[in-house]
Amino acid sequence: MTGIIYHRLFGEHLQGYNHVESPERYEVIMKRLRNCPFSGGLDFIEAESAGVKLLELVHDGKYVSDILSMKIDSPVVLDWGDTVATPASQQAALHAAGAGVQAARLVLGGELDSAFCPVRPPGHHAERDRAMGFCIFNNVAIAASWLISEGGLGRVAIVDWDVHHGNGTEHVFFDDDRVLYISLHQYPHYPGTGHFNSVGSGKGAGYTINLPVGAGADDSLYLGKFHERIIPALDGYRPEFILISAGFDAHGDDPLSGCRLTTGAFGEMTRLLRESAQKHCGGRIVSMLEGGYDLEALADSVESHVEALVTEA
Repeated sequence: MTGIIYHRLFGEHLQGYNHVESPERYEVIMKRLRNCPFSGGLDFIEAESAGVKLLELVHDGKYVSDILSMKIDSPVVLDWGDTVATPASQQAALHAAGAGVQAARLVLGGELDSAFCPVRPPGHHAERDRAMGFCIFNNVAIAASWLISEGGLGRVAIVDWDVHHGNGTEHVFFDDDRVLYISLHQYPHYPGTGHFNSVGSGKGAGYTINLPVGAGADDSLYLGKFHERIIPALDGYRPEFILISAGFDAHGDDPLSGCRLTTGAFGEMTRLLRESAQKHCGGRIVSMLEGGYDLEALADSVESHVEALVTEA
């Protein structure tokens, strides 16, 4: 069974505020998943809230305290302008971080085969002490850190195919060999990080793999990177769990992307990662929503992605 870890708060973050990372993103995803042909293979589970100790696996304690203690009555900018919070945002962010840990725990314990978390706000740009790029807490990094600290794992892989480089996730694990971070992203592009020669340091040297592609990159280029670089890297690492930072903004219709992926590419990339998870870690795989801003393309791509999680490879 594939879990969908959801919460109404994911649709309340930024409610009433005009922003490309809109509540409608969550609404179209949930409507599609509840009505898709394979909805009978999905288990809809309400997300739990993360506690401060979970957040502090990744984030600076003062940063966490500052975010959670803010009194937000009207929209407030959390960084240089692109990350905004509204009255529901703090609780939404806590549940977004909690969803990833909950999904990881349920899959690790065998209660679910896989899971997708349609979380808002997204996470992969959030740094240890800074909100950034629409992200408040780094959801996928918190899940990975929980798998290591509480789940007892020593090799967790994060594959990030959002069109924007996950600077926050890279920085969290840059010197850590217990997490293999692989990012396939448009470059140059926001946030300006993710050069191919950024490969980790210290014990983590070689455990960060950046695969930048130029604007116009299409299905064949992305899938070529999977076959030539990503799957062989996973084979070498033999992960005990695979996490996906699933951004759908490399779609050709996305307003924030110069890439040209079709809907089917997201299903095929998922299928390849699912096969790798079956080969190395008993099929244990959890996906977390990052970007994707054309509503129709987002709903179509998420459906293709989740169908590949549900369908036997």
